[in-house]
Amino acid sequence: MPEHILFLTGKLAERQLRRILEELQPEFRYTVHQLGLTVAALMTADMIRRRLKDTFGADRVLVPGRCRGDLEALSAELGIPVERGPAELHDLPEFFGKAGQKPDLSRYELRIFAEIVDAPQLDLDGILRRARDYRKDGADVIDLGCLPETPFPHLEEAVRALKAEGFAVSVDSLEQDDLLRGGRAGADYLLSLSEDSLWIADQVAATPILIPARHGDLASLDRAIAALRARGRDFIVDPILDPIHFGFTESILRYHEVRRRHPDLEILMGVGNLTELTHADTAGINAILLGICSELGIRQILTTQVSPHARRAVREADLARRILYAARTLNRVPKHIDDGLMALHERAPFPLSRAEIDELSREVKDPSYRILISPEGVHIFNRDGFHTATDPFELFPKLGVEKDGGHAFYLGVELARAQIAWQLGKRYSQDEPLGWGCQVEIAEPAADPHAYKPAGSTLQKAPHPGTPEGDTRADQRP
Repeated sequence: MPEHILFLTGKLAERQLRRILEELQPEFRYTVHQLGLTVAALMTADMIRRRLKDTFGADRVLVPGRCRGDLEALSAELGIPVERGPAELHDLPEFFGKAGQKPDLSRYELRIFAEIVDAPQLDLDGILRRARDYRKDGADVIDLGCLPETPFPHLEEAVRALKAEGFAVSVDSLEQDDLLRGGRAGADYLLSLSEDSLWIADQVAATPILIPARHGDLASLDRAIAALRARGRDFIVDPILDPIHFGFTESILRYHEVRRRHPDLEILMGVGNLTELTHADTAGINAILLGICSELGIRQILTTQVSPHARRAVREADLARRILYAARTLNRVPKHIDDGLMALHERAPFPLSRAEIDELSREVKDPSYRILISPEGVHIFNRDGFHTATDPFELFPKLGVEKDGGHAFYLGVELARAQIAWQLGKRYSQDEPLGWGCQVEIAEPAADPHAYKPAGSTLQKAPHPGTPEGDTRADQRP
């Protein structure tokens, strides 16, 4: 017998929920029960406990994704599982289509070297702070970047301090003396040796990263490879990635050729020449470059966060490597795995059409403003009117909040968010911050995000004409 699911909802969402389920034509049986509240998003576990008198023979109960409270305790009390569905009603089809199939993003194979490019100019505490930040964002190796003609008297001390905190360390320099000092201090990797400086590898235990003796000279790289193989040494090779219009395409071909010649070698790609030297959002650049790495079996990258526009490069690379590993493992394109690299746009920014919003607005019987977006613009409505615009300034004169500073401030914030979402093609949900993928670090909540919290972010507003004092919440959502 197919599973029987009980959907709990509110008055405003009931009709939409029934229509979505009818269109979905699910294999399971279902019952839709309106719990006697207007806004489904304001449902709580205690409210369900008080109002739900019959589970209709269901095998499990599905409640709105923003439902607050302890659902485990409620499940025990009702004797059947109570689970949260998606936060947005129109995400139900995807919710059921992907249930139990979310790719595992805990796994990856690519190692991220994160370079502190100005290490000689930082004191020891500054180096350690930067290293901790990089590790938090996903870096596996901290690369100490040496600067030309710049003394680095505390190089050895920096290597030892990083090692004492459990970091893997590489030293990156064009000066052979820096590489030798770093290796003797205990660095794990040295960037970069060529056939002319292989003698350093004989002096230290650090794993060398090999580059061509002259730019693009793969023959010299092959000779260095052969020499270290003869010594029985581990090593990594880097054919060098060039910036766009300065050999970028040719350098990609070099990586392909090195992999063709040496199917078993460990290879590193320095992605900073693209992320730092291209004024485009770096999340997409990282995704493409790490896609190349995934196809060619390149399992190390060197990245930097020097330019302000590249300040999330490590975090982006960390997520990209997880997405691409999952995609390759599942033998699928890297789509519908995780949305964290899509900072500006979203897959389904407008869950409701203008016609559906019109229909919903006719069900509203209270003075609280709802704000929704559709391809046509930003819509704000309550029982007294429905207004649409693409510029929030056009809406303000129609809202009647000129003498209510707190309410005006709240609506200004929400309408600004809605306009940004509409312009970019992002998902907007009233009273919730816009999502920016891995670009914005969301602070960990002080409490369970599904525990109870105050119902809204508005200040107390003056009574709406014809309504009792205090019946003015502006944050209720369908």
